[in-house]
Amino acid sequence: MQLRHLEQAERHVAQGERNIAKQEERIADLARRGANTTEAQKLLNTFFAIQMQHIQHRNRILTELEE
Repeated sequence: MQLRHLEQAERHVAQGERNIAKQEERIADLARRGANTTEAQKLLNTFFAIQMQHIQHRNRILTELEE
C-alpha cells in the first residue's frame, strides 16, 4: 500500500517540477515581450509552495517505509 502511495507522490513531485519549469518559461517569455509578470510570478510562487508539500509528503512516506 505505501509503495503505491510513494509512486503517486513521486509522480506529483515530477509533475510539480514540470509545472515550475513551464511557468518559469512563461515568465521569461512575458518579460522578453515587456509584459507584466506579477500574476505569473504569484502563480509560480504557489507552484513552489505546493511542490514543497509534495516533497514533504514523499519524504514522510519514505520515512515510514524505512521503519
